[in-house]
Amino acid sequence: MRVLGLLGPLALALALAGGCHGLSFHLPPQTRKCLKEELHRDVMVTGEYEVSEAAAPGLRTDLRVTDSSGHTLYSKDDAKKGKFAFTTDNYEIYEICFESHGQPGNFRIPDQLISLDIKHGVEARNYDDIAKAEKLKPLEVDLRRLEDLSESIVKDFAFMKQREEEMRDTNESTSARVFCFSIFSMFCLVGLATWQVFYLRRFFKAKKLIE
Repeated sequence: MRVLGLLGPLALALALAGGCHGLSFHLPPQTRKCLKEELHRDVMVTGEYEVSEAAAPGLRTDLRVTDSSGHTLYSKDDAKKGKFAFTTDNYEIYEICFESHGQPGNFRIPDQLISLDIKHGVEARNYDDIAKAEKLKPLEVDLRRLEDLSESIVKDFAFMKQREEEMRDTNESTSARVFCFSIFSMFCLVGLATWQVFYLRRFFKAKKLIE
């Protein structure tokens, strides 16, 4: 009973920490709307979408999922309803775009409603299938889920530490370069001031203003 009592708050933390985004928006005819998200490496992403029926013939909505390099991870012409899944290869920004095509004509056409549910990380894994494949009990499934969540949190902290080290190295390198540039600028100013003094002295001597 103690274990079950402990799993309640931990399950709540799991639901809050897992990546899950459900949203809906309107897509006007002949427009393009994209969603971008920054993801780590080796993260599983699943998505489920539904596009309302076009209010005019000839209109269609295409779906494209690409990375920052322009590689297509998933594409669907005349998307209506479906699912997609992929695993990230690198740490970068991934983009999900819905684009409306076709000529709406001279009359007003209602916007299409796009529903999109995106999950990544622990929430993207199907633990029901894992439980069936490995013959796990419900408590064991919860423990597996908590184990995966802990591993995900550790990876996030390791990534944050790596980014902090990279930013610190960049700051130190920038500070060193600024210091060297300041020293160089100081020597340049001193040299210029010295040359100006000697030049003015020769000039005044040539004009016989000073001895």
